Amino acid sequence: MGGVSTLETPVAGAPHRVRVVVMGVSAVGKSSVALALAERLGVPMRDADDLHPSANVEKMRAGTPLTDADRGPWLDLVGAALAGAEGGVVMACSALRRRYRDRLRLRAPGVVFVHLTGSPELLAERAAGRADHFMPPALLASQLATLEPLEDDEPGIALDVAAPIEDLAARAGEWLGAHVG
Repeated sequence: MGGVSTLETPVAGAPHRVRVVVMGVSAVGKSSVALALAERLGVPMRDADDLHPSANVEKMRAGTPLTDADRGPWLDLVGAALAGAEGGVVMACSALRRRYRDRLRLRAPGVVFVHLTGSPELLAERAAGRADHFMPPALLASQLATLEPLEDDEPGIALDVAAPIEDLAARAGEWLGAHVG
């Protein structure tokens, strides 16, 4: 990832134009960790859920898992948002399968991933406790079945969400400072 300048603040050594996807299943805390990491890096945070077409949102609200055909145009919008973030961005996005992450990297070369993981029990508890979210807890099992963890050749780090949000953001920031730029 040559040619990427580094931030002077707030994370020494972290790339200025870093494009990070905080990924994982529903209720893992993607938005919360992405926001804390974006603040640490001094870049904007975006939520890929905001880019879903209304048909996708309605499908999920109804408890119907999305198909790859549903996800394709959405992933293209997410990739375009990542690529267009000139000063860097942290994007909360499920990115559950390798091919989805490949599609994002194709549109936004240099994107790296922070994969948030947690026990199914913890995630189910979190999902059940969320109010007013379009993703019903019943879809968690389908997301866990779909999830393909980061592979060794994919740029990123996996973090267990049993840790506090600020600790997760700090660990992700440290990893970025050491591995990107």
